[in-house]
Amino acid sequence: MSKKIKRERIEKTNKVQIAVRVSTITIIGNILLTIFQVIAGIVGNSAAMIADAMHGLSDGLSTIGVIIAVKMSSKKADKDHHYGHERFECVAAIILSIFLLATGVGIGYAGIQRILDGGFAKAEAEALPGIIALVGAIVGIAVKETMNWYTRAAGKRINSSVLIADAWHHRSDAMTSIGSFFGILGARIFGITALDSIAAIITCLFILKVALDIFRDATGKMTDKACDEATQEKLSETILAQDKVLGIDLLKTRIFGDRIYVEVEILADGDIPLREAHEIAHAVHDAIESEFQLVKHCMVHVNPA
Repeated sequence: MSKKIKRERIEKTNKVQIAVRVSTITIIGNILLTIFQVIAGIVGNSAAMIADAMHGLSDGLSTIGVIIAVKMSSKKADKDHHYGHERFECVAAIILSIFLLATGVGIGYAGIQRILDGGFAKAEAEALPGIIALVGAIVGIAVKETMNWYTRAAGKRINSSVLIADAWHHRSDAMTSIGSFFGILGARIFGITALDSIAAIITCLFILKVALDIFRDATGKMTDKACDEATQEKLSETILAQDKVLGIDLLKTRIFGDRIYVEVEILADGDIPLREAHEIAHAVHDAIESEFQLVKHCMVHVNPA
């Protein structure tokens, strides 16, 4: 077994372990937060807080999907998937972006509907939310934002698009809780419950943008999008730095899930033996795969100069 294959297997094992650990912690956090916010919503007479709690509980289900996606993407190549299963993460990220889109639309629609139904009329004192509902919103903001940073850091560490998408899901929840906070605070100060609806509409716009960004990134990885120019320039520098490489005729890259495939045609002396040309190509291949950890496979073709 080559060192590269061993390294890839260790990386996949570590990736699954980190993703499962992070996701399990956030699921437990979501359950505990939901219980607290439901109690706060009932005791504090806040429908917004109860809705916020139910939204948070639904995130636990999406996080279970993250665990499944990471495990599936880490499976070895088989007779039906010669290039592995990395794109399962992209599929999960697209599904998460659709969940986010639906969440944003639902929040925005509900906010607009409440404004149309109630306008800006002052509510009766007994209909206003209590202090505990305000506390529930603050706790929700703190917990969700912590989950966002924790999940995002892990996602960047293991280069997991689906984990990063889940982090944005936590951020959308934090924004929802911020809307609940200002709505509850505004209702208590001014007696106008429509302030909650305005905050919800603003939150909706933010969530829709994030959903579209995640969708665009995931679909790019699903459709063989090339690497960024900076990465391609570094690849060219690495190739040209190899002994007896006279130039580059072609350099192609494609993002496959969270990994990179490279195809390069190099120029070498046309009069050298085939064995020497093979050694030059092998040197380029090894240099690329050792210096660029995300490169899963590199194909090198030698053209005579």
